[in-house]
Amino acid sequence: MNERQPNGAATPALPAQLEMQDRDFTGGNIASIPAHERTSVGDISTDQTIRRMVDDWLGDSERSDLVSELVGTALKTGRDNTAVADLKLMNRALREMRRANKIFESYRHVRKVSVFGSARTRPDEPAYATAVEFARRMAAAGYMVITGGGDGIMGAAQHGAGRENGFGLNIQLPFEQSANATITGDPKLLSFKYFFTRKLSFVKEADAFASFAGGFGTIDETFEALTLIQTGKATVMPIVLIDAPGGDYWQQVLYFCETQLLARRLISQEDLQLFKVTSNLDDAVREITGFYKVFHSYRYVGKKLAVRLKWRLTPAAVATLNEKFSDLFRGTLEQRSALPEETNEEGILHLPRLTGVMTKKSFGRLRHFIDAINTAELVKVKT
Repeated sequence: MNERQPNGAATPALPAQLEMQDRDFTGGNIASIPAHERTSVGDISTDQTIRRMVDDWLGDSERSDLVSELVGTALKTGRDNTAVADLKLMNRALREMRRANKIFESYRHVRKVSVFGSARTRPDEPAYATAVEFARRMAAAGYMVITGGGDGIMGAAQHGAGRENGFGLNIQLPFEQSANATITGDPKLLSFKYFFTRKLSFVKEADAFASFAGGFGTIDETFEALTLIQTGKATVMPIVLIDAPGGDYWQQVLYFCETQLLARRLISQEDLQLFKVTSNLDDAVREITGFYKVFHSYRYVGKKLAVRLKWRLTPAAVATLNEKFSDLFRGTLEQRSALPEETNEEGILHLPRLTGVMTKKSFGRLRHFIDAINTAELVKVKT
């Protein structure tokens, strides 16, 4: 379907494609880490040996500094008399992270939604059919779907999205845990020993979250995502909590958040804007796809927040944003080209920016700002 600009001219629909080389789910906190922190194993000769080995292995690579650091850290960990059990944990965790990164690397340009929900949901339950249809619609909108790889809601979402559009992040448990039929045998099915490495992939690779009714695991994964976004450890992204028609699972969770967490001032009113509860699939899909209508991504550069846009805004729209969000930014928001510090993200250097110093550290309020960008008046020509 074609979108229309304010002047009525039709423009091509924007697929769920990312024009970037590296993903930074922290909004620039990873990008700001220096490539070489000049650490040493404590012996110059060994430092030089590590560097020669890495250079020989990688050739002329900008990654050599970081890989040298990794090798050095591994050697220092061994010298610290680290317990064998801890060495096993660290080794397995790094191996799991490497394999996940390798599988996802080929799909960096496609937006993805992580779907959570109970493995116990039966195919004859309304929530199952709702998850199938939600994933089908997200795949039709150009998104890939990430699930835990199991049955129930996970299997439903996997089936709805289709094998080619899905990732399964299975977890090894003491009892039998098999992958669902849709993703079994697919190279995009990953097996994790540790929940923490699995959850990292759920968050690091996602552009949105969708949660259906589930048990401890679903609550854990959903509130982990909320916590990371609320504290600025992950970028703001859509979180939609979906009840089946007639269901009230997430309505009850929302009621608890309002009557217990908010009433006791354990969260703020703006924190409730970080997620949406709905039983309407049209609203659920729109919550995610609409978030990336004009907004592309953001990154902190020093004290500045650089918000990348798919389209330039009119001067009037920028003036309106300055007026409505004067509490969020110090001074005036500027629409401009990429900041010099963003040159390490070549794939998106062409996108216009809104830059300003964010003074109010409320990510619920930042969500309001992004929503306002997506409804702002646009210029005629896409950048």
